[in-house]
Amino acid sequence: MQRSHIVRPAAMFWGLVVFMPVGVTYLSAILLLLTLVVAGDGRERLARLRANPLWWPVMAYLAWTLLVLAFGRHYPETPSNLFHGIRIGLTILMAMALTREEALWALRGFLLAAALGVLLVVAYYAIGFPLWSPLRAVVMEVGNKSISNALLFSVVASTAAVWGIAQIAAHRPLRAIPAFVLMLGLGLVVALPLTSRTSVLALLLVVPVVCIHQWRSHLKMLVGALVLGTVVLGAGLYQLPQLQHKVETGVQEIEDAQNGAVFHGSWIIRYYMYRDTGRMIADRPLTGWGIGGWTEQWHKRGPALFADSNMPHNDFLWVGSQGGLPALLSLLLIMVTAVWQAWKRRDIAGRYALAATLIALIASSVNSALRDAQIGLALLWIAMIYLRLAQEKNDPNPWRGLLPSRRVESLTQPG
Repeated sequence: MQRSHIVRPAAMFWGLVVFMPVGVTYLSAILLLLTLVVAGDGRERLARLRANPLWWPVMAYLAWTLLVLAFGRHYPETPSNLFHGIRIGLTILMAMALTREEALWALRGFLLAAALGVLLVVAYYAIGFPLWSPLRAVVMEVGNKSISNALLFSVVASTAAVWGIAQIAAHRPLRAIPAFVLMLGLGLVVALPLTSRTSVLALLLVVPVVCIHQWRSHLKMLVGALVLGTVVLGAGLYQLPQLQHKVETGVQEIEDAQNGAVFHGSWIIRYYMYRDTGRMIADRPLTGWGIGGWTEQWHKRGPALFADSNMPHNDFLWVGSQGGLPALLSLLLIMVTAVWQAWKRRDIAGRYALAATLIALIASSVNSALRDAQIGLALLWIAMIYLRLAQEKNDPNPWRGLLPSRRVESLTQPG
C-alpha cells in the first residue's frame, strides 16, 4: 500500500469515534496528523491549503494568537488556552488538506457512527439494557459530551432534511418521507433525552435556511415551504411541554438576572458571562487581556457563585477577551467564510455543507463549541469535512461513491 493511502483509514477513524469520549477523539486527531506528516504529498497538500478560501483567515487567527502570546501577559491558564486556540486552527487545516477521497472516508466513518448511534438510542428506549459507560452520552444527558452528540445528531438531521427537500424539488415526495421522519426523530432525541437547547435552536434556524438555498430562485415554492415548515415545527413544539418549559424558564432567568438575581441556571449564567466578557473586550479592544486572561478577569467581574467556569459559552467572546477585536473578528471570519463558501455552491453538496457549517457557527455563538474539545473535536471536524467536499469546484457530485449500493446513490446526486 502506498504511504498516501494511510490517510484514508485515519480520516475514517476520526469520523467513526466522534460520538466517543474526548480522549478517543484526541487519539484519532493525533493519528491523522501523524499520517498526514508521514504520508508524503506535502507540496500538493500545501498547495491545496493555500488555494483554500479559509487559508488566510486561519493564518490571521493563528498569527494574532501567537503575537498576543509573545507580547501579552501570561497566566496559569495560558498553556491550556493556547493549546485549544491552536487546535481549532489545526483541525480546520487538517480537514482542508484532505483529498476528496480522503474526505469521503471521513464522512463514511461519521455516517456509520451516526447510524449506529441512532440504532442505540432506539434500542435503549425501546427495550432497555445495561449501557457501557462511554456510550451513555449518546442516549442521555451527560455534560458537554452529550451536547456534542446532540449537535452531531443535528447535523445528521439537517442532512436528512436537505435530502428530503431535494426529493420534493425533484417531484418525488414519497422518497422524502423517510428523510423527514429521521429529521423529526432526531429532533426529538436532541430535545428530550439529550436535552440540548443549542441543538434544537440550530435545527430551527438551519432548516429554513436550506429551504431558502433550495428555492431562492422560486419565490412561490420558497414561501410555501417556509409556511409548511413553520406549521409543522410549531405543532411539534406545542406537543413538547418539556421544551416549552425550558424556554419559559430561560426567559424568566434572563429577567431575574437583569434585576440582579444570581442563581444556578443555564441562561442566567450566560447573561452574566456575555455582559462581563463584553466589558472585558471594551476595556482592552485591541490586544485583549492575554491568552488565558479570561478566567482571572471573570473572577474579578463575575458573580462568585459562577467562579468555577473557565469559558464564557461563546467562542468569539472568549478569543475577543484574550486577543481583542482582531482575534474575535479573525475567528468570526473563519466561520462566516465557511458558511459563505457553502452558500455559494447552489447544489445539494452546497446545502449539506451549509447546514453543517451553520450549525457549527450557531453552536459557537451560544456555547463553547470550538473551545471545548469535547464538542469542538467532533463538530468542527465534521462541519469542515462537509465543507471540504463542497469545495470541489470541478466536481458536480463530490459525494459520488460515498455509498456502495445503487439503491441509495440518489443521496449523492446533485440537485
